[in-house]
Amino acid sequence: MTDTTRATDRERVRDRLAYLLVLSRPRFWFYLAGPVVVGVAYAAETRPELFSPAAIALFAYFLVPANVFLYGVNDVFDREIDARNPKKDESGKERRYRGQRYVPAAVIVAALLPVTFVLLLPTASLLWIALFLALGTAYSAPPFRFKTTPLLDSLSNGLYVVPGIAAYVAVAGTHPPLEAVVGGWLWAMGMHTFSAIPDIDPDRRAGIRTTATVLGERRTYAYCGACWLAAAVAFGLLDYRFGLVLAVYPLLVAAIATTSVSVDRAYWWFPAINTAVGTLLTLGALWVIVYG
Repeated sequence: MTDTTRATDRERVRDRLAYLLVLSRPRFWFYLAGPVVVGVAYAAETRPELFSPAAIALFAYFLVPANVFLYGVNDVFDREIDARNPKKDESGKERRYRGQRYVPAAVIVAALLPVTFVLLLPTASLLWIALFLALGTAYSAPPFRFKTTPLLDSLSNGLYVVPGIAAYVAVAGTHPPLEAVVGGWLWAMGMHTFSAIPDIDPDRRAGIRTTATVLGERRTYAYCGACWLAAAVAFGLLDYRFGLVLAVYPLLVAAIATTSVSVDRAYWWFPAINTAVGTLLTLGALWVIVYG
């Protein structure tokens, strides 16, 4: 093998890894990894538990590989639709899948990685991971393709809180409070449907039915606000301070709906907002661990 050939191979590998990095949506990594941090923080009773092998393994998996899996499945089965989506042009923040064969291979590898956790995690935690993989597949892939079924597209996106549940179970050995599960699921439903608002026009042109395309922009704002208000109430039943923190979401969507702020612009605020809210919740749990 010549030096030129080796250099070409290295460049090809770099290009593929760079594409998979973009495919994994780095701006959204903490949508999956963040709930793991929150789940571990509230499950742990001691400082060492915060950095247990199970906690570290789940954080690492849901930070990158799980995002490659989730968005890879989405991009593979949305190839024709994305050809008409302006968010996926070469100048945008995302890239179109163009049939590269290494992408499905990377998705399969990412889906199989949790098998290595069999000796590390309790069975209940593994079952939650299996639910995440099942919902992540069924959301985009036939025959279910929940993303094209109004309401089911929103409901199935509770998968974003599943990593937090799996992490809580792995560290605490029990399931989190029902109010937290319900509140988190409702939050994810609102977040998913809000993120679908910028896609209303391209989805309608492609003949795709979603909760957002059926409701239209104004009523979708109301739907998201209702989901987030219900999430705040659910968390408030656990602790009123949780409810106050989550109340930022219905207030935000109300502000966006009643001002001239473009939803395409506001859509990109939420990774930072979600990270800030998750950080605040996590700090509350860490305070209890550190200071009792």
